[in-house]
Amino acid sequence: MDLPLVVGVDGSEPSLRAVDWAADEAALRGVPLRLVYASLWGSPHYRLRSSGGTPIEGAALATGLGSSSEQMLADSIVEAAAKRAQRRASDVKISTEVLPEEPVPALLREGSAAFALVLGSRGRGGIAELLLGSVSLAVASRADCPVIVLRGSQDSRADSTMRGRVVLGVGEEPDSAAVRFAFEEAAERRVPLEAVRAWRCPGYETTDHPLMTGEPARLHEERAVEILEAALRDAPEGVELHRRTAEGPARKVLLDASADAGLLVVGAQRRHGHFGLQIGRVAHTVLHHSACPVAVVPQRA
Repeated sequence: MDLPLVVGVDGSEPSLRAVDWAADEAALRGVPLRLVYASLWGSPHYRLRSSGGTPIEGAALATGLGSSSEQMLADSIVEAAAKRAQRRASDVKISTEVLPEEPVPALLREGSAAFALVLGSRGRGGIAELLLGSVSLAVASRADCPVIVLRGSQDSRADSTMRGRVVLGVGEEPDSAAVRFAFEEAAERRVPLEAVRAWRCPGYETTDHPLMTGEPARLHEERAVEILEAALRDAPEGVELHRRTAEGPARKVLLDASADAGLLVVGAQRRHGHFGLQIGRVAHTVLHHSACPVAVVPQRA
């Protein structure tokens, strides 16, 4: 059985764009689409937190309503999202679920049996479009499956992102799961894949003398090429592949590359400990500021 593509919905505009994007993705992949709304409606904990004037993201849609009214509203949200997805991808099998619990643990559990999770850049509790919602960031940091966060949503690019190239950010330790995911996305979309490795020459290796500045830089660039080739050594055939090394901070290089991309893919190394995935500063930055959707792919043991 094909694992579903799961979308977190809450009725906000970013989540509706996530539904559009996920419907297109499910149609490309030929997988089911599952729409999930998670909120603490109807519980004492919910009322305590939502009545304080600062609702949790994606939960306080109707402060002061009774639990039955809140559940009806939640049901209507997922029903509307399902109709929207069905209009967009009529052949995709769609299911819905309303869960009376915190969004983060609910979505993490859903992700344990999903092909991927798709989230909007922020929910109803967001403050500004540039700021990534707390739910999206927490899920992207800890999920067992790839998490796609819909960035670049100010101009509603859901219709165009499937046509742009896929950009893969290659880290210090090439992540085979992220590489495979990037190749699959490029193949399904029939677009080129650009694999990018950023490099920098540490300041202590440079000098003001013009005859001594080239060698350290050349060595670091050669190392970047080696890392890039190692990551792509098992590249499948059939995808147009572009390799690129770029001098500069990885965060800036990838953000620049996202300007005209359809999807940016980065890996997340799993570390032992209470906090699960540690996505690092690069992934954290692109999740907040990328001009296109970002896929964070965990490295599976």
